[in-house]
Amino acid sequence: MAALNYHHLRYFWAVAHEGSLTGAAARLNVAQSSLSVQIKTLEERLGHALFERRGKHLVLTEAGRIALDHADAIFDLGEDLLATLAEAGTAQRSVFRVGAVSTLSRNFQLSFLRPLLDRMDVEVVIRSGRLGPLLQALEAHQLDVVLANTLPPRDAASPWLAHVIDDQPVSLIGTPGRVAGRADLAALVTDNALVAPTRDSSIRADFDALMDRLGLRPRLAAEVDDMAMLRLLARDDMGLAVLPPIVVQDELDSGALVEALRLPDLTESFYAITQRRRFPNPLLKALLPA
Repeated sequence: MAALNYHHLRYFWAVAHEGSLTGAAARLNVAQSSLSVQIKTLEERLGHALFERRGKHLVLTEAGRIALDHADAIFDLGEDLLATLAEAGTAQRSVFRVGAVSTLSRNFQLSFLRPLLDRMDVEVVIRSGRLGPLLQALEAHQLDVVLANTLPPRDAASPWLAHVIDDQPVSLIGTPGRVAGRADLAALVTDNALVAPTRDSSIRADFDALMDRLGLRPRLAAEVDDMAMLRLLARDDMGLAVLPPIVVQDELDSGALVEALRLPDLTESFYAITQRRRFPNPLLKALLPA
């Protein structure tokens, strides 16, 4: 097998970071046509296309993203070699890129990622945002997995795989003084203001349906699309919170909050969303169910 030509790899690396042949050619002081030929040669050597053109921009393919990860590591090690010859053997760290819906419980995220966070040879990069842009980043091979509490849109053309990671019960949670040992759902809802997720949440939809079946009309003090804010409102005694206990596990452990009542048949599902890839990040195996 012929050895890898690192000049070709350097040209690819420059184009990948510049996002265009024009910018990379100017940076490397070579002709654009020559640069294109060098990358084509590298693609033939690797047996995979590394870029696809979208409009005026070059976008990395899945194989291109993997090649760029390795090229980054190779050239980082080269810089280490130049800086300190004695430490040329510095261990390479693997990178795992995670997208997390901004409303997702931080405790759940930490629990899911714990097997990697405890490893010294892995760097975890977490990006928060709305589900739509995160799925676009996943499709563009900029993320390895997206964590969400709602299913992605599915149709015949969608590439998403939604792995159910956990199902958490949903409860009414408040300060000890507000709950005061009461466990009657009707009384808790009637006597207290509630803070709950917004109407586009699956928790809220199920909670509203439960209240309708029971003929109860809760008084809402706040509707919030951020679990961290719900946690703060419950802790500040703004009302009983409708949320999974895992969101406020630290407060429950310390006694600052108590679980008044688990709501019947209400759960929140947590998903790890991936897509079918020929070269999935091997670190996913440590996180997804067998």
